[in-house]
Amino acid sequence: MKHKETTLTKTLAIILNYLDGNLEPDSNVVNYQTANDLKEKLDLTLPDEGVALEALIPIVESYLNYSVRTGSTQFFNLLFSGSSIPGIIAEMVTSATNTTMHTYDVAPVATLMEIELIKKLTSLVGFKEAEGLMVTGGSNANLIGMLCGRHQVLPEAKLQGLGNNQLVAFVSDQAHYSYLKAANLLGIGIKNLVKVKSGVDGKMIPAALEAAIQQSLSEEKTPFFVGATAGTTVLGAFDPLPTLAEITRKYGLWLHVDAAWGGPVLFSEKHQHLLAGSELVDSFTWDGHKLMGVPLICSAILVKQKGLLSEACSGGGTDYLFHDDENDLYNLGTKSLQCGRRVDALKLWLCWKYYGKKGYDQLVNHLFDLANYATEYIRRCDNLELIAEPQFLNICFRYIPKDEPLDATGLDQLNLDIRNRLFHSGTAFVNYAHYQGLVMIRLILANPELQKTDLETFFHNLLNAGKLVESVKG
Repeated sequence: MKHKETTLTKTLAIILNYLDGNLEPDSNVVNYQTANDLKEKLDLTLPDEGVALEALIPIVESYLNYSVRTGSTQFFNLLFSGSSIPGIIAEMVTSATNTTMHTYDVAPVATLMEIELIKKLTSLVGFKEAEGLMVTGGSNANLIGMLCGRHQVLPEAKLQGLGNNQLVAFVSDQAHYSYLKAANLLGIGIKNLVKVKSGVDGKMIPAALEAAIQQSLSEEKTPFFVGATAGTTVLGAFDPLPTLAEITRKYGLWLHVDAAWGGPVLFSEKHQHLLAGSELVDSFTWDGHKLMGVPLICSAILVKQKGLLSEACSGGGTDYLFHDDENDLYNLGTKSLQCGRRVDALKLWLCWKYYGKKGYDQLVNHLFDLANYATEYIRRCDNLELIAEPQFLNICFRYIPKDEPLDATGLDQLNLDIRNRLFHSGTAFVNYAHYQGLVMIRLILANPELQKTDLETFFHNLLNAGKLVESVKG
């Protein structure tokens, strides 16, 4: 046992050193290697004979050396960033206890924690007598939301399949691609997922939704589901929930909102108006691993109608797993599509305990302040152009050369080259996106450790990269 403790202690020291490096200004975000080069540098062989425990330590060091520092204050690539000590502690405890979430008997503390978390989340959304469950990601939550919608309109599909019923679902053209997979898995068919036009602000156009619903009815199909978005992946747009709710009530459709990115604005009294009407929807996707800074994966599906999750998702297990006893009402596995389900509740619970509701309010407000700062920086800079007016924490812009104007194709390539130069050098990790036929830089602000000086460093490095790329092309 002493030998194991020594190895764990050494490993923990390495991890703590890695975490400290996230905030050091000289640390690269990524030690970029091509896949072929990295395969040459790593020993990826799996031996017939095992190795000593301490032999794993240099492997951990190598893993960390070549991994992207998502906790760096120069990582702006995805809808998550930063690192969380309460979350890391929870992951260690979760791995050490190594339980599963199907019954109260095997996960008593985690079950009670998850129930309390769901109660708090549904209350924030505005649901009264509601329910929910931790799931394997926002994509899975969207799938279950669509499944609940299918069960409402066609409950017999659970036993008999869709039969001759041609169900139609509607999402905006800015919605997450997970809806395509959900339509496939549920037997709806990808061609029966209608993408509704959005405006220049990225929000679903209600009139276009109603027209699409009426079109499906004229074709003698069965519209059943609308997937709204709160915080689209490119522009960070919030669909107009009150208006969409009026339409879905009119036609008897299930209204789900994918708030994987935008949900935590509900913590902020200043910015919760972005999700006005959340209490009107039928189901809600929430990702704790994005704006709340909880380690991946940490997602929940929240459903307004209590009991519907069990009706839509249950099946089997009663002969050996789910027993009638004094705790059977606490067996969360009866409303899950999974049997084995990891404990994701502890890390969200510990993070919430650490920050508190007020702490998350401050965190959200702080990032909005930084978004305003970044926006004004771009407006003032001659070489930068704001592409869309920011609505959330997505800042979309591009670099514009002043001395030698470029055509549209040239500008696209220039911005791609700038982004790649930053990435390959390890200076900053930021993504690009396509919007209205052009390529732009998509800056995502999610790291709670971010300060104005970090944004100044980013823009300084980006402008330098722009000048270098221009000089090479010239």
